[in-house]
Amino acid sequence: MSIITTPPTSGKTVQRPRSSRRVEPIFYLFLLPSLVLFTLAITVPGIIGIFFSFTDSIGIGDWEFVGLTNYIAIFSDPAILQSYLFTFGFSLVTVIAVNIIAFLLAVGLTSRIRMKSALRTIFVIPMVVSGIIIAYVFNFLFSNSLPALGTALGIPALESSLLANPDLAWIAIVMVTAWQAVPGSLLIYIAGLVAVPGDVYEAAEIDGATKLQQLLKITLPLVAGYVVINVILGFKGFLNAYDIIVGLTNGGPGTSTRSIAMTVIAGFNGGDYAYQMANATIFFVVAILISLVQLSLTRGRNAL
Repeated sequence: MSIITTPPTSGKTVQRPRSSRRVEPIFYLFLLPSLVLFTLAITVPGIIGIFFSFTDSIGIGDWEFVGLTNYIAIFSDPAILQSYLFTFGFSLVTVIAVNIIAFLLAVGLTSRIRMKSALRTIFVIPMVVSGIIIAYVFNFLFSNSLPALGTALGIPALESSLLANPDLAWIAIVMVTAWQAVPGSLLIYIAGLVAVPGDVYEAAEIDGATKLQQLLKITLPLVAGYVVINVILGFKGFLNAYDIIVGLTNGGPGTSTRSIAMTVIAGFNGGDYAYQMANATIFFVVAILISLVQLSLTRGRNAL
């Protein structure tokens, strides 16, 4: 560590530390295995996939270059456009629901109530259960238990399964996805709320602020960074929705709940390798843009 001195205008000497240490070669040695594995498992297959998106390959056999034909066709394919519309709409609604529920639970679990630790453990349980298992359990509930309850109570709206209704199936998917995703956001919000100094609330109470005013004027602004990170991470995660949708509706009824990931995988299995690889490439670009938005929104937030 070396010290450089600059002459300030005030007449005092200001010293700024400047690091002169080089990165030890051993650190690169430790990094090498992960870098090689990432390159072989992610980077190389990705580049190969992008290459084949400009061909007419079906995954095996001969192929020819077709240029931008696959990309042009995607923007006029109603099935592809429907999958994008569903995925983005589902992601937006789920992000809103998850963050509202998680934030309110976090406020409750950081307040002065009994058994806070036990309640936190209970609320985190859905996060450690496999998504496909959760989906199959809720599939049984929506298809059997809920209709039976609706019949017993004489509620016509509940007598048929939500999963069989093309206009309402997405609601069931949002409910189940939110049920599993809330714990992750909850933990982040709890970390943010715990970091808020208690003196701030004491001063607000002395000034006569109500609990609602403290929530809106103090808590929300101080945990804004955590809200941003939860929204961005949640949105990116829900764009890749697959297992819960497969277990609940398998993209049905029809294709009303087919996500982008399901469309790509179905295309691979159906012989549309190059076409769906172009779709996956477009989806990759969308994910990169969302990542850039995340970086721009979270830059300079020390709380994170």
